[in-house]
Amino acid sequence: MRGQNGNGKRSLRADVIVISAILLAALLFVIFTLVLRKPGSVAVVEINGEVAGEYSLSKDGVFVLNGGTNTLVIEDGEAYLIDSDCPDHTCERTGKIRYVGQTIVCLPNRLSVTVEGDADDGVDLVS
Repeated sequence: MRGQNGNGKRSLRADVIVISAILLAALLFVIFTLVLRKPGSVAVVEINGEVAGEYSLSKDGVFVLNGGTNTLVIEDGEAYLIDSDCPDHTCERTGKIRYVGQTIVCLPNRLSVTVEGDADDGVDLVS
């Protein structure tokens, strides 16, 4: 190992700096996203790309959607699907959504539920 001029140590140090910078940027993005997210006010249901209904998150209820293929529950300001006739039930396992921009999608039934806020919310975090 006599012929080595220290390039290995410099390379390792540069790798550590790059990895640390990437981890710091990811951590700042997560913190930024968590701090700025806003609770939504409406669950918008789309079927085949067209708005089929809008349901206030402030009013609890159970809604049968898409001719009975899906059941939406709104409870305590959160929306979730409890029943679907699709084969994989991924939409049911998505869980509860409450923040602006969160979505539940049932691809086999061509249904989506998206949480939206007030029209005057200002800057959209996604854009």
